[in-house]
Amino acid sequence: MPTVLIIDDNAAVGIALDVLFSLHDIAALHAASPEEGLALLARRPVDLVIQDMNFTADTTSGEEGVALFRAIRKQYPDLPVILLTAWTHLDAAVDLVKAGAADYLSKPWNDERLLATVSNLIELGQANRALAQRLQRERRAKRELEQNFDLRGLVWADPALEQVLSLACQVARADVPVLITGPNGTGKERIAEIIQANSAVKDGPFVVLNCGALPAELIEAELFGADAGAYTGASRAREGKFEAADGGTLFLDEIGNLPLAGQMKLLRVLETGRFERLGSNRERQVKVRVISATNADLQGMIRAGTFREDLFYRLNLIELKLPPLAARPGDILPLARSFLAPGKRLDPSAESALAAHAWPGNVRELKNVMARASLLARDETIKPLDLGLPLAVAAGPDAEPDRDAIAAALARAGGVIAQAAAELGLSRQALYRRMERLGIARSA
Repeated sequence: MPTVLIIDDNAAVGIALDVLFSLHDIAALHAASPEEGLALLARRPVDLVIQDMNFTADTTSGEEGVALFRAIRKQYPDLPVILLTAWTHLDAAVDLVKAGAADYLSKPWNDERLLATVSNLIELGQANRALAQRLQRERRAKRELEQNFDLRGLVWADPALEQVLSLACQVARADVPVLITGPNGTGKERIAEIIQANSAVKDGPFVVLNCGALPAELIEAELFGADAGAYTGASRAREGKFEAADGGTLFLDEIGNLPLAGQMKLLRVLETGRFERLGSNRERQVKVRVISATNADLQGMIRAGTFREDLFYRLNLIELKLPPLAARPGDILPLARSFLAPGKRLDPSAESALAAHAWPGNVRELKNVMARASLLARDETIKPLDLGLPLAVAAGPDAEPDRDAIAAALARAGGVIAQAAAELGLSRQALYRRMERLGIARSA
């Protein structure tokens, strides 16, 4: 139950407010003086303070209320304070509202207005505390990951990526295949490097093969090697990627481009560790950790008969789904700053433009944008035009969040309306109205 502290020398005020709040499931504490109120605050957590401006008989200057407010604000800077006084034109109270007091009400007060103000402030305070706790948990999780694992200098801040990294580090030491899925340019190879760096074979080689960058007829030779004369142009024997990665990790990017014949041989290697070079009958044995990645719909390829179902389940023992950059907005600015040329910095308007862009090309696109902007900027400050991004209508202070922004805020808040509203800079009622207009269910 939320708790309100009433600091007022008039006992009748404390009783009246106690009765009013008790009818609305709000607990009330009463202190008759500033000293008693501060002592109560030191002993009991409260959600809100309602304080008088004068405590000495025949005093109307408001100086006592000013001193009390400043003492509360100094010790409890985030605690909302409502000023209550019989003197409606008290300049000191008005100045305190400008200085951060939540509201200023006159005696006798309007019960409906007071209750609305108190309820909104309590709800907002609870949402802010929940948000602060969530941010604290996220910072702690990030710090623990960076302290306990080798993240290869990865720049990141968004909780969506923290979930992927946490799972990647958790399974790194297990000798099992890992499949990394996600759009192009999201950093799948970086995740593979992190798995290798925290694995039992971290001191072994890390070998990369992009299955989408070679003709189908050469992929098998790249994977398994070839004896001299195995195919046209093979004038001498060559080692394949599996042999090169023996005792380490082989990262197979764009695994969906592997032809069916190569898929069958890859499945055998994964199951037995044995293979033959093209043109050879001699069986070779290797110990390789395989990490694969794709942006393709492998399930759809299985239905179409272009990808083996047994290989899919062999590769997919652990799947890491890497979200696109647009789904991890907290990473955009840290990454952008890391891609800046030395001596360059981002203008706030450029940061806003970066945050507003959809990033269809993901991290790869962001890196290219920052490299180009660093070259084209006329001085050390990068402006929006230097970025070369499509022009977007800047959101003014009265602009409302769209459906995607609301859905993302609700997801981050776990469906808690008050917390999502606080993050979006809206009141709870305004968020409800916006959700109703957009057809977003309240249970979302």
